[in-house]
Amino acid sequence: MLPAAAGYDRGITVFSPDGRLYQVEYAIETVRRGTLALGIKSTDGVILAVEEKTRKLQISNVTQKIFQIDDHIGLAAAGYIPDARTQVDHARFFAQSNRLIYDEVVDVEGVAKNLADMAQQYTQYAGARPFGVALILAGVDKNGIGLYLTDPSGTYIGYDAVAIGAGSEQVTEHLEKNYRNDISLDKACVLAIESIFMVSEEKTGTKHIRLAVIDSKSKTLRMMPLEEIENYSKQVQDKESQS
Repeated sequence: MLPAAAGYDRGITVFSPDGRLYQVEYAIETVRRGTLALGIKSTDGVILAVEEKTRKLQISNVTQKIFQIDDHIGLAAAGYIPDARTQVDHARFFAQSNRLIYDEVVDVEGVAKNLADMAQQYTQYAGARPFGVALILAGVDKNGIGLYLTDPSGTYIGYDAVAIGAGSEQVTEHLEKNYRNDISLDKACVLAIESIFMVSEEKTGTKHIRLAVIDSKSKTLRMMPLEEIENYSKQVQDKESQS
């Protein structure tokens, strides 16, 4: 342990002399060790894609890293997934409360801010630890297409395309080079699968990939079936063979 960190990482409410909260930094490191998750906005919708590493005998029909918050909002997580489930329950309650109280669907940014506020509270009270998970919220509301990232510190930021988890730095560079504001939903799906293959140990097959789409017309989250993911995967392989 570095001398500067000695003693200052034992309590979440204690700042180090150089102004750092080590417990929050440890939580962010947990996110970096999680499997990849990413979100990409397109002209006609937004997608969420994750890599899920399953064991040979594990039943993998249920997606562990993509959650539906409301009809029009989805969430992808990287890090300590049990923490994500707690925040998902909170976000679902917030979204349904908004429907009951105001008789309208909740904004994507409103959910992102609420989750960020919840995460921030866990950085300032003794006897608790920060959430060890980062979340990508995606959806389509009255303001258009929204894509936001929240992290254990309580920060939330809007993005056109974002990646979190192991290999996210490499994927972010890839997105910066290949993302365009006029990208279609189909091309965004291809870009997402291409990004996962880039950092995954499995360079073939799609059983480790999960993908959800929220298009601008229906404003409804749809989990993409394996057959459709395989079609996009073939486009990635064709693209690589031509280059």
